[in-house]
Amino acid sequence: MPIPALGAKQTVIGAAGGQYGAVARPQKILILGCGYLGRALGIALAARGDAVTGWVRSDASAAALPGDGIAPWRGDLADPAAWEGLPRDFDAVVHCAASGGGGPEAYRSVYLDGAREALRQLPQARMVFVSSTSVYGQTGGESVTEESPAEPATETGRILREAEEAALAHREAVVLRVAGIYGPGRGALFRKFRAGEAVIEGDGQRRINQAHRDDIVAALLRALDPADPLPGGIYNVSEDEAPSYLDYYGWLSERLGLPLPPFGPANPQRKRGLTNKRVVNAKLKAAGWRPRYPTFREGLDAELKNP
Repeated sequence: MPIPALGAKQTVIGAAGGQYGAVARPQKILILGCGYLGRALGIALAARGDAVTGWVRSDASAAALPGDGIAPWRGDLADPAAWEGLPRDFDAVVHCAASGGGGPEAYRSVYLDGAREALRQLPQARMVFVSSTSVYGQTGGESVTEESPAEPATETGRILREAEEAALAHREAVVLRVAGIYGPGRGALFRKFRAGEAVIEGDGQRRINQAHRDDIVAALLRALDPADPLPGGIYNVSEDEAPSYLDYYGWLSERLGLPLPPFGPANPQRKRGLTNKRVVNAKLKAAGWRPRYPTFREGLDAELKNP
């Protein structure tokens, strides 16, 4: 059963279980990186009445945005010339651009140089920077909060930390450390399982930290609430549970009636490093956010019910 893709007119559903209502004071918001996550955010913001501009890399991506109520802008984030002609009266800028699977050079250009250029070009706008829980380098299965050391072992993780610090130096900036994203049309672990390519690494007890796309959108909307904006600082965005690989694939095996994947050695060469931790989302929940999909079970069940 294939996972459905996000369509141009698809409604993005949030933690409250319905469409996001109109805001009392519409905002002008620039989304840097209007792809899988950014486009879903743009749809939700436009639906509540905000004026949204989405920054993309290609003409094809730009052409798809007006149908979602998003004004397109195309260029290289790190290139000052690409900003020429862009309005400067944005209330907020959301950096959720992706490196496109590239290595350290791409990370530095998109995340660090791109964030710095945005801060330079739009000093009056509030910055919301989407980072990753990969900045936590813990390997002992311990719980990590925003106060835990963020000392990544990989170069890409260190670049993300530098970009976080650049954003946090700006007034009232919010950094969302997002766990592995899954949702409509996306989910590497699920795709590998369905394709028969999944492997349970080691003894299967290493932890998986994920967040559903719609719950990340809800966190971003919480950060961008014009009446009650999220206080500046770092927030973890993750599910309530960090299942082991054995628990995750065991549930899928039973749910779909397919064999459990084979056991095999861990891959130490993965780009985000071989970590093992439980990411805690208590700070964001205390600020009013609630995940619609508190565990992978609810999230994958929703996808399996929508062929």
